[in-house]
Amino acid sequence: MVLSLLFKPKELITVIRLMREAKRLGVEVDELPPEVVAAHVLPKTHPERYGLVPDAEVTSTSPIEDLALAAVKDDVRAGNWENAADLTAATYGDWDRRQRVTWALADLAAKDETWLDAWNAARPGDPHWLVVHAMSLVALAWDIRGSASASETTREQFEGFHRVLFEARDAAQAAAAVLPDDPTPWNTLLTLARGLQVDHDEFRSVWDELVARDPLHHNGHSQALQYWCRKWHGSDELALAFAMEAAAKSPKFLAWPLRAAYEWQGSTDAWKLPEVVGALDALLDRLADEGADTYAVRDDRGYAAYALIQLERFEEAVGQFRALGALADAGPWDYYEEPGLKFLSLRGVAVKAAAKGKGVKARAR
Repeated sequence: MVLSLLFKPKELITVIRLMREAKRLGVEVDELPPEVVAAHVLPKTHPERYGLVPDAEVTSTSPIEDLALAAVKDDVRAGNWENAADLTAATYGDWDRRQRVTWALADLAAKDETWLDAWNAARPGDPHWLVVHAMSLVALAWDIRGSASASETTREQFEGFHRVLFEARDAAQAAAAVLPDDPTPWNTLLTLARGLQVDHDEFRSVWDELVARDPLHHNGHSQALQYWCRKWHGSDELALAFAMEAAAKSPKFLAWPLRAAYEWQGSTDAWKLPEVVGALDALLDRLADEGADTYAVRDDRGYAAYALIQLERFEEAVGQFRALGALADAGPWDYYEEPGLKFLSLRGVAVKAAAKGKGVKARAR
């Protein structure tokens, strides 16, 4: 974030001050703590005057929403697998929670598979082990590839990435065979489809299998939206069309058109499209009766706030930040290296503009 200011002449004085502060602390400018950077670059808005939490209280750390999963993760880190196996089995039928548990355990296994191997040795053929194992290979593949752009990723990384993804595909197909009603292995296949660059017809066949088992699978819809984005294997138009179909299916997907607009590369025109504005207004009506107690709701509110700023509906954006309180742990802030700073930066934009009476007045509800 600091280096990006170097290309903004108006921020030159800020950059000089940050460089002086870095010298004083004996660190590189991009090693400055986020709170130090925030003190220099964020607009001075006095958030408490608008019912907002102070800047210093904002955090990108999620509160624990699933105590059982948190306890199981601690067990796994200690090398104990039994509770992980039991929790995975207990989630059968609660597909969205099963996906969250599988993802969390798979991520741990990608970094240390000792406990997963112990589970398999003690309960060979456990179908729930197969589900976690398949997703752990996807997590491992992405760890091998890394998060750098393609031009900065080595041939060895790509070779390892694709080799493990093919292993993950075989593992997910095995899991789907022994648990024919479970959408989770199909979501694993959907997730790795981007990395394996499957064509549209093959992707749609996997998608059909997933939604046949859970028509409103939350993470499945997220994975599919990413596939249809231009940056992967679709286009801006295909991504928005998919998002509109999702929003028409259920109110839980009303933020998907906003997500699609966010993914439009190099253009802000998407925010003004009637279908996107319509989805935003419908989402705001739904959120009026909800707080911000779950990650999913905070994610929806984050995209709503971002869209409202793009549409210069600043008063309404401030309202979303007020509802979010101190939590900057969801989208779209989690796209950024410093989610808290992005959250505070845009919150500051909304507050300053609303205070000056700029933008479109809040829509009557």
